[in-house]
Amino acid sequence: MTEMRPKQGKSVFIRTYGCQMNVYDSERMADLLKPIGYEAASAPEDADLVILNTCHIREKAAEKVYSELGRLKKAKARRAEAGGDMTIAVAGCVAQAEGAEISARAPVVDMVIGPQAYHRLPELLARDARSRGAVLETDFAVEEKFDRLADREADGPAAFVTVQEGCDKFCTFCVVPYTRGAEVSRPVDAIVGEARALAAQGVKEITLLGQNVNAWAGAAPAGDTSGASGRDDWKLGELCRHLAKIGGIERIRFTTSHPRDMDDGLIAALGEEPKLMPYLHLPVQAGSDGVLKAMNRGHTAEHYVRLIEKIRAARPDIAISGDFIVGFPGETNEDFEETLALVEAVGYASAYSFKYSRRPGTPGAAMRQQVAEAEKDDRLARLQALLERQRTAFNAAQIGRVLPVLFEKPGRHPGQLVGRSPYLQSVHAKAPDSMLGTIAPVRIEDVTPNALAGALIDEGEDAA
Repeated sequence: MTEMRPKQGKSVFIRTYGCQMNVYDSERMADLLKPIGYEAASAPEDADLVILNTCHIREKAAEKVYSELGRLKKAKARRAEAGGDMTIAVAGCVAQAEGAEISARAPVVDMVIGPQAYHRLPELLARDARSRGAVLETDFAVEEKFDRLADREADGPAAFVTVQEGCDKFCTFCVVPYTRGAEVSRPVDAIVGEARALAAQGVKEITLLGQNVNAWAGAAPAGDTSGASGRDDWKLGELCRHLAKIGGIERIRFTTSHPRDMDDGLIAALGEEPKLMPYLHLPVQAGSDGVLKAMNRGHTAEHYVRLIEKIRAARPDIAISGDFIVGFPGETNEDFEETLALVEAVGYASAYSFKYSRRPGTPGAAMRQQVAEAEKDDRLARLQALLERQRTAFNAAQIGRVLPVLFEKPGRHPGQLVGRSPYLQSVHAKAPDSMLGTIAPVRIEDVTPNALAGALIDEGEDAA
């Protein structure tokens, strides 16, 4: 429809909050807007369309959105005074959880778009142009969203591919089951089609995304039982093996996994498929069985530690990453010490850690025995100090090693490129721009606070 195509020169600014899934969603929104004339703006004040892609994981996340909307209200007024216009949309999980309230509390918002509706963004823009009233769209079938987002342009040699959305675990601290819905797996053929299209554009590395990515399950392509199990009902391990056959795809990652869905087939694939990178993000959240039970995690600390041992037996060089929450309601000093003991037992290459914060609508928000903020601060500082020591030690252990690095972008200094090691570390090295998008051996020579630094191995040089 002609009304869906804006005049040439329209621009969009997308501000992304939260997880990698939101990053992926923002990229897909930009892809959807390109065919109807929208180009990226460098700042919200310069944009005809501003989208806030929100996250509802942390406490006060919604308040940050309202604060940003206050600034955008002024920018929108200034554009109007100059004879221009600005459309403001709130997308993502805050939109899903608080859509009606956003529309009532912030009349400056023209559209509220939940995470299962943004694939209809061009249609919603057309409707907004007709009505100029707040449009509320929060609930469409995830399968429809998957179907609408298969075709996209690659932006560099590494790309995300969503394979699963939603969560059925209902951890008592988490809003994801309420904002993203139940677990839904994308069909194999659709995933393979997107991966092949990305490979044809020069993508070397794909990261499979899902709220619980290792809960993915699906039917094998017709007549194909090539997974290690020989079954026609596949889990993530079979899917990864299948994707590894795609020409041009040299690296495969997946995130985020849940311990309850870490099955033997996936562990075997980690050990046997060389294209699967030796990096696993496997959140545990706490080391106390009492706290894990209160969180409704469905596993014990011992189960998690034994699981890590099994994974390392299959892939000895694997780097383990995790998530931790301190100060969950009822957590005692003894409980926290058990978390520190688990961290010592596992040894993390990297990790994310947070103070518990109440998420409205979750069971944890109503629990008694909330931990004092000062105690949370102290525990978080102690935990982060331990995790940082482990991260520093893991990075330092790479000095002298030769690692294959996928160069993704220019560095800050002339003649420098930045890439990723198999362990997801950022690596800086002097290299010509012609090496962008290639995988090359780099001898690691130094460790900076946030990256590794190294030198390219010349052809014929001994890489041992």
